[in-house]
Amino acid sequence: MIENKNQSKTQVEQLGEFGLIKHLTKNFSTTQSSTLKGVGDDGAVLDFTGDKVVVSTDLLIEGVHFDLAYAPLKHLGYKAIVVNLSDICAMNAVPTQVTVSIAVSNRFPLEALEELYEGIALACNYYKVDLIGGDTTSSQKGLIISVTALGKAQEEDLVYRTNAQDNDLLVLTGDIGGAYMGLQVLEREKQVYLVNPNNQPDLSPYDYIIERQLKPEARTDIKQLLAELDVKPTSMIDVSDGLSSEIMHLCTESKVGCNLFEEKLPLDPQFINTCEEFNIDSTTIAINGGEDYELLFTVKMEDYDKIKGNPNLTVIGHMTQESEGVHLITRDNTKIPIKAKGWNAL
Repeated sequence: MIENKNQSKTQVEQLGEFGLIKHLTKNFSTTQSSTLKGVGDDGAVLDFTGDKVVVSTDLLIEGVHFDLAYAPLKHLGYKAIVVNLSDICAMNAVPTQVTVSIAVSNRFPLEALEELYEGIALACNYYKVDLIGGDTTSSQKGLIISVTALGKAQEEDLVYRTNAQDNDLLVLTGDIGGAYMGLQVLEREKQVYLVNPNNQPDLSPYDYIIERQLKPEARTDIKQLLAELDVKPTSMIDVSDGLSSEIMHLCTESKVGCNLFEEKLPLDPQFINTCEEFNIDSTTIAINGGEDYELLFTVKMEDYDKIKGNPNLTVIGHMTQESEGVHLITRDNTKIPIKAKGWNAL
């Protein structure tokens, strides 16, 4: 997309902090019955009437979590909401509200922030969550986004990382690895662009995996799906840092081991083709890539018949005794110890 260099830009300083917040949030409305007071006062007021409240916070920092060379601000706003809602889903809860705080440098005009908040509004509308507050401040360099998500659940519905048992089945939603390979494609095209700015890449062969990277979705559908199947997970986590890392978290917190089966990993054909193009092993990327925002959970063995054949769910392994350790069982039946090699921001 060729940028219009002549478009007018409004300096954020012209509005001031409160004017900026009012401007960016003027089109947001509240839809959740638990939101008594949203944006516009010293604090939001919520009433969950008996439900338990779930809270999660994430930071997105330019140069660490995203690159504006290929991440459109509207997509970034959408993704900032999604990655936080995914944490609420991983508790088997329903997302209800978010707060959004940003720190921006003076290279971002008002129009850029409006684009960011368009994406935030799109996600809020799609997932039916209310924006109820936040903060704005200046940054010496780059853009920083902090989102806090709130959700609700009945106490008996909440799922933690701590209750997986020996012989439980390990289940994954969707497919994995696409977000990482989408990032590799974008990074490659960025390098091509830096050499030849007139080059316009054809990204259509990679549309699915690029969307997985730039505009992921939160699995808000899984709580209801499991309820309809009459399945209560014994433990759950979202796949943000890589499958291997998340399995290790579940095993550590639940004091169990795990056998993960390579042949069971759900991989999209576009992901597999791109791995071949880059000459990268698809299994390595699938278990270490991260940013898929799928849900990983365990269920009791007797629940297998309830979930088998469901297109949203794949049984990829089973839990073992802690003493057996955590292993990948390859296609040729070799047992390889799993070490967490997923994303680490530190």
